[in-house]
Amino acid sequence: MLLDTFGRRAVDLRVSLTDRCNLRCTYCMPEQGLQWLPKPELLTDEEIVRLVTVAVRDLGVQEVRFTGGEPLLRPGLVGIVQACAALDPRPELSLTTNGIGLARTAAALRAAGLDRVNVSLDTLDPDTFHTLTRRNRHQDVLDGLAAAEAAGLTPVKLNAVLMRGVNEDEAPALLAWCLERGYELRFIEQMPLDAQHGWDRSSMVTAEEILERLAARFDLTPEPSATRGAAPAERWLVDGGPGRVGVIASVTRPFCRACDRTRLTADGQVRDCLFATGETDLRTALRSGADDAELADRWRTAMWGKKAGAGIDSPEFHQPTRPMSAIGG
Repeated sequence: MLLDTFGRRAVDLRVSLTDRCNLRCTYCMPEQGLQWLPKPELLTDEEIVRLVTVAVRDLGVQEVRFTGGEPLLRPGLVGIVQACAALDPRPELSLTTNGIGLARTAAALRAAGLDRVNVSLDTLDPDTFHTLTRRNRHQDVLDGLAAAEAAGLTPVKLNAVLMRGVNEDEAPALLAWCLERGYELRFIEQMPLDAQHGWDRSSMVTAEEILERLAARFDLTPEPSATRGAAPAERWLVDGGPGRVGVIASVTRPFCRACDRTRLTADGQVRDCLFATGETDLRTALRSGADDAELADRWRTAMWGKKAGAGIDSPEFHQPTRPMSAIGG
């Protein structure tokens, strides 16, 4: 098992497949992009599958989510999913994506064993989408969502970040749109994970503000706290249900005490927290001939030292040195 000194058990593994992305979201990276990792530093498909196997078979991981950057840019994605779906015990497999390219890959990913997807979409307006992402790909995301639904990658979850002065007034419209289509919407507070370190706490649209805007149009009933478990989103029934909406208040109401996650970066580093400033190198050990038992021991040691909290809710919080695209959201 992956335990820490506070008694938390990590059963949810986030695997970053690439640091590259085909969008340039203002809250993630600069317009010109980043200096991408050299290919030799990235884990190969086989190395990813081996480390996931160790996590599932030897360390008790039950859920694997593939992230990026943009994971659909990974050429071997379908094969990685297929290999992980064949593991015993079989983990739940999901994917977080910006949706670009999902229209042509959703069916193949479902056939390979992917269970569901989380798609990022911050606005219903194509012009606002261009402002936020610096790309004219809004329709591609909508097509990807429809393809995921058609392929059975359900429940389709939609992640939205509200930016003050850009799309903060869209919360009710986004929720109504998702309810009509059976998507489950989750609003995420903007987090300090941008490469240019331009995050400003005062410009963040808080969970409280989001809920106030939603409550002006919808009747929101909190789900019992017991149903949340280690999930990062607080959820509400909308107009009595069955539709729901979630809010991930990573900054104003962090959920560190119930965290059950461990993370593997695209270049083979274990991170015990999205906001960690240190990492444990598994790639070097793997390529130096370490057996599965040694890799598992290194992973256990990395998680044992996990801090009580990220400290993101503190004014003294120091942003991690690596941007989100290199870590995996």
